[in-house]
Amino acid sequence: MPRPFTPKAVTANALLEGDVIYLDQSGQWVRDLRMAQAFTEAEAAEAALSEAAKDGMVVGAYLTDVKLGEYGPEPAHFREEFRRTGPSNYFHGKQEAEAHV
Repeated sequence: MPRPFTPKAVTANALLEGDVIYLDQSGQWVRDLRMAQAFTEAEAAEAALSEAAKDGMVVGAYLTDVKLGEYGPEPAHFREEFRRTGPSNYFHGKQEAEAHV
């Protein structure tokens, strides 16, 4: 018996900057997971992934599991939380900006 479909978001890395990015409802890439489109149907998620993979400005596009949170999609697994916040060896980039808020 196949596993039930869980909500997904399309994610990739920006080719030039290397940043983690997510596909939003308008088909644009955003850097905040909470702004990403959460797909609740497998066919729609696969179609969005197929289109996203054709974008020459991204690498490694795939579907990631998300939880539907109060403010939008949230990571469902540690790996995505780690990708979202960046390397943990010292504060830089996103981590540094969040530390100064």
